[in-house]
Amino acid sequence: MSILGTRVVRTEDPRLLTAGGTYVDDLRVPELTQAARVTFVRSPVAHALITGIDVAAAREAPGVLAVLTAADLDDLPPPPPDDGGGGGGGEAAPVPLGGPWAEPLFAVDRVRFVGEPVAMVITTDRYQGEDAAELVSVDYEPLPAVVGTDAALAEESLLFPAAGTNLAASFGAPADAATFDGCEVVVERTIENQRLAPVPMEGRAAAAHWADGKLTFWVSTQNAQITRFVVAGTLGLDPAAIRVVAPDVGGGFGAKIGADRDAQLVAWAAKHTGRALRWAETRSENMLAMTHGRAQRQVIKIGGTRKGRILAYRLEIVQDTGAYPRMGGFLPFLTSLMATGPYDIGKAETAYRVVVTNTAPISAYRGAGRPEATAAVERAVDLFAAEIGMDPADVRRINLVTPDKFPFSSPCGAVYDTGAYAEALDKVLAGAGYQELRAEQARRRERGDVRQLGLGLASYVEITAADAAGGETARLVVHDDGTATVYTGSSAHGQGHHTAWAMLVQAELGIEMGKVTVVHGDTDLIPLGVGTYASRSLQLGGVAVQKAAVDVRDQARLIAADMLEASESDLELDTDRGLWQVRGDPEASRTWAEVAGHAGEEGLTASVNYTEGQPTFPFGTHLAVAEVDTETGKATMLRHVTVDDAGTVLSPLLAEGQRHGGIAQGVAQALLEEMRYDSAGNPVTGTLVDYAIITAAELPSFELLASETPSANPLGAKGIGEAGTIGATPAAHNAVIDAVSHLGVRHIDMPVTPERVWTAISEAREGR
Repeated sequence: MSILGTRVVRTEDPRLLTAGGTYVDDLRVPELTQAARVTFVRSPVAHALITGIDVAAAREAPGVLAVLTAADLDDLPPPPPDDGGGGGGGEAAPVPLGGPWAEPLFAVDRVRFVGEPVAMVITTDRYQGEDAAELVSVDYEPLPAVVGTDAALAEESLLFPAAGTNLAASFGAPADAATFDGCEVVVERTIENQRLAPVPMEGRAAAAHWADGKLTFWVSTQNAQITRFVVAGTLGLDPAAIRVVAPDVGGGFGAKIGADRDAQLVAWAAKHTGRALRWAETRSENMLAMTHGRAQRQVIKIGGTRKGRILAYRLEIVQDTGAYPRMGGFLPFLTSLMATGPYDIGKAETAYRVVVTNTAPISAYRGAGRPEATAAVERAVDLFAAEIGMDPADVRRINLVTPDKFPFSSPCGAVYDTGAYAEALDKVLAGAGYQELRAEQARRRERGDVRQLGLGLASYVEITAADAAGGETARLVVHDDGTATVYTGSSAHGQGHHTAWAMLVQAELGIEMGKVTVVHGDTDLIPLGVGTYASRSLQLGGVAVQKAAVDVRDQARLIAADMLEASESDLELDTDRGLWQVRGDPEASRTWAEVAGHAGEEGLTASVNYTEGQPTFPFGTHLAVAEVDTETGKATMLRHVTVDDAGTVLSPLLAEGQRHGGIAQGVAQALLEEMRYDSAGNPVTGTLVDYAIITAAELPSFELLASETPSANPLGAKGIGEAGTIGATPAAHNAVIDAVSHLGVRHIDMPVTPERVWTAISEAREGR
């Protein structure tokens, strides 16, 4: 019996739950024994010219070893040539824009957001650094702050005068007036997909040691190999002269892809000063200076027939990219690519503009562009259903892509591989008792109850492993003691890679999971790899491990046949016992230890760089049930029922864990979370006192229904890591609005806080 698809216990958990993880700031290695501490001096203003920096007093403070600013960056290679980046481009920009848009390591002539690093203080003690940083005197000449997309587009103040505009990228032609011809009903609305803070359990952290011409760099990152190339480019070093190690990583959510400027400065300073250095940011720094996510203003327009058929859809996006366009147009490009979701819509248009503002930079955050697409189209479908007076479940069923159309080419350019969209919808409706919920809603409305019931649906499809052509690596070694080691280019930060990869080895070779060690995140051991993001790990990294195991098995067959003096064709591997045996003669057998020992000094080994993968398209439906107190505006989640189809499931336990985490984050965006700035660019939700992280108290037990529609890759797997955030947000959002829709409320922007809900009810009652 294969172990795949069974509920095995996570092998990572005993260590994490007893001894605890070893994160960057926990490292106790010889190279860091005498490491000094880094403290950053950060801008307290959002937009200003820097007219002077005086570090004299700080250099004289107790314990100070050095104070470094942009003036000290004289040992770095010159920046890359101007790429001509600027406003008005017609192509998606998947990489950071250079030229006039380039992000410096330290702020040079001006600061562009509160929290931007201006200087670095190096001290023998962490707390000495905090005191000394306050002695660095920076003269700021304030400039008008640009906060929000409207201010950016007005261009009354420019963040990058050399660019001549705040428009960093754009895509899409003006709206075609004929797109909605033939539609009996057309609905249009502007909505906000608000800015979010990732808030990983472990903030950003790095440590660095320079010796004998080689840099060792420990960093909390989702991909050690990408980090190595980033740092090599910044420092002008051969990548072979850098070793990057990612120890346990306490959450990433996309915000730890590669290494951002703060971590790179730690690497540079270690080489520049010759001192081993450590840096771990405070929670306040993390809220201010780590990248944020989402931040799109969307104009949705949807049209169709009064019988529920959607004929046309248009999505226009203004992406607030923060102070530096780190991802160019990549996030709104993904939003545009997935704009029509799981629906078969004949005509669709998308367009986007990317603008800079005096706020923290925007980058990937769990789902990276796809949740934004789903949030838009799912609000559009509900608005359309309300306009024609049809149940939103029926509108979805009418318009979902049917099974006979796969692979399906969407009007936005994606080719969906496999799917059973209506089946997922019907499973959720049946599992939740949808008709009885609607009946209960009707009874409450008829009675005029204070607490009204709302039902919110979201049917979604997403793209995972969009960068599949980049591939992933694995190396498998079976040792002469019968154990095995997997070296993987994928990077674990909570997903359960160690368990999953051990399951694959046991399934293919019969080596017990407990005898399988998984190694990741060390570029000396794994020089080639991509890492973990975009829900790519299993369908690329997992397939690489499986292929390496098959290669080892084929090698072992030859060796075992020789040892047993039997024909290869007469040999079989008993994966239940982990024995090579002659077919029909179980007594004539060899263990993996014996076969590996016979293989020679290196044991049995195989390396795979799997680059034949293709993007996959997971899908599903979420139903949220909310109760809203119409006197206070407070929304309470009562139930959350989902189907999240990620193809063939390797480990139900791991898949459910990813679904739980994603749903929690998705509901949090709908109900609570928002990173806000005042008109001067000051963060007003910059601590966990006022940035409302969700807790178990605000969440019901999730009801997870099963569905598996295999993809074409060798494991049949699709990504699962981001599905929850994609489906849960619009479901919870729609549920709250549905609860008060009979009062005349048509839309409330996220997060649907009690204040916003109460205000919407009051305005509807007043007829505004």
